[in-house]
Amino acid sequence: MLRQLFIAMGFVSLLTVSAVTHAENDDLDELQMKLTNEWTLVKNDRLRDIKTYARLEDGKRYRSFKATVLMKEVKPETLVRLILDFDNYNKWYWQVLESKLLKKVSPTEYYLYLVHKAPTGLPDRDVILHATVQPQTATRNYLLLKVDTEPNYIPPKPPLVRMIAEDLSFKFTPVNGNDIFVEAEGYVDPGGQVPSWAANFIQHSAPYSVALGVLRMLKKDEYVKSREPVPFKVYSYNDYMEKQRLGQLPQAQ
Repeated sequence: MLRQLFIAMGFVSLLTVSAVTHAENDDLDELQMKLTNEWTLVKNDRLRDIKTYARLEDGKRYRSFKATVLMKEVKPETLVRLILDFDNYNKWYWQVLESKLLKKVSPTEYYLYLVHKAPTGLPDRDVILHATVQPQTATRNYLLLKVDTEPNYIPPKPPLVRMIAEDLSFKFTPVNGNDIFVEAEGYVDPGGQVPSWAANFIQHSAPYSVALGVLRMLKKDEYVKSREPVPFKVYSYNDYMEKQRLGQLPQAQ
């Protein structure tokens, strides 16, 4: 009986090691995949409806990335509360050690400061981001969030290395059934000297990690049950269609 138990334990251990090795090999294959200037699928999580892509662009040191995710049963107000809660980005955004709002220019324009944890052996990075929101209009049923890097907005903070780029674009489109389809594109240049493996690892891992973080945070009561009004109008799919039918949507500026 004891001999059978040891054999069973050994078999389970072998399966575990094989599964881990297979996962590591998958990650290595994805990091080493040959990229072109066309989007190449990197990860397809069918369970969570997340897809990530990568490509190479002329004039850029590192790969660009794209991600799509279908957020199910999410109110637009809940999503806006999350993305404008800049001081809590460390709870879900990619390797954030510190996050804070520097300046609110208007309800749709912000400057924020992030400190990112770098891979082992590299100095941590900081970045100043200029975020602008384009709300839904009579001719645009989606919400657009654009993020551009402003490296000279505040003085450097050694030993942190100031990032050159963390340029992002998020398109949030409500779809039938109270879901929101998200399309995100971006490019990150961490600045300084960074081994290609580290930069590729970040570009490979960050989009998927951020998508998982958003899905997790959107379930929290602090966003779902909040009665705090959002600073601009947002519409679910049905609300948008009804407002459009009645001619009650704002015109594009």
